[in-house]
Amino acid sequence: MNCNLCPNLCKINKEIQKGYCGTDGKVRIAKFYLHKFEEPFISGTNGSGTVFFCGCSLKCVFCQNYELSRNTRGKDITVSELADIFKYLAESGAHNINLVNPTHFSDKIIKALEIYRPPVPVVYNTHGYENTDMIKEIFDCIDVFLPDMKFYSPKVSSRYTGKSDYFEKASEAIEIMTDKPLVFDENGLIKSGTVVRHLVLPMNVSDSKKILDWFAPLKEKAYINVMSQYTPFGNIEKFPELKRKLTRREYESVIDYAISLGIDKMLYQDFKSADETYIPQWDY
Repeated sequence: MNCNLCPNLCKINKEIQKGYCGTDGKVRIAKFYLHKFEEPFISGTNGSGTVFFCGCSLKCVFCQNYELSRNTRGKDITVSELADIFKYLAESGAHNINLVNPTHFSDKIIKALEIYRPPVPVVYNTHGYENTDMIKEIFDCIDVFLPDMKFYSPKVSSRYTGKSDYFEKASEAIEIMTDKPLVFDENGLIKSGTVVRHLVLPMNVSDSKKILDWFAPLKEKAYINVMSQYTPFGNIEKFPELKRKLTRREYESVIDYAISLGIDKMLYQDFKSADETYIPQWDY
């Protein structure tokens, strides 16, 4: 089958060769566990039942999960084993099943959910660079969409990912995601809806503000999490601006701008989040 799961449109048979994402026809993961460092209404008290997938169809130079995104570690599993993991996490008390970087395995995830549909929400935790046809296909299988909106400027996205069309593809996909109604349970945990994540990068405040301008018309349909947790990581030797952490002044400038736009469904972080201790230790 020719793979068209993401906007790279490799159109290759992943059973015989790897795609741009670095993966073949097998499902590959690095860890699954109850993760307690997501948004409060996702992690709750028990944790989010998180599955970290290997490979990546975007490959940001500053990726904090660099070993995973470049597929240099991990374990191959079957679709049936993936369904078993969903069941294990649900039975362990997970508030949801959180699929981290699922894009290039979305066809396999649909099959796993056909084998076992968890009694808790399923979260699609993505970098945002998505094929809209695939989002439409998986839409009914997903309860909560958790996409990044990383970049607005084609120049910025091209510099950090090689993808000048990032905003075009991500904005189209996220607008479809926001058709999922926002619903919370009696304990304040999210059951349905979309939460857009944006990581503010050093020397990129103007790009962040343009993303907020884009999000403002969606502010009644979705939440946004404006994050300060950038930590120098990955392959950033040629990117001097990324070799330092975000300053408080940069971050507060973005938060103040969001408030000025009347965005009240907003989460934000303190500077304690910019620390490598929040990066999981991989199992495989």
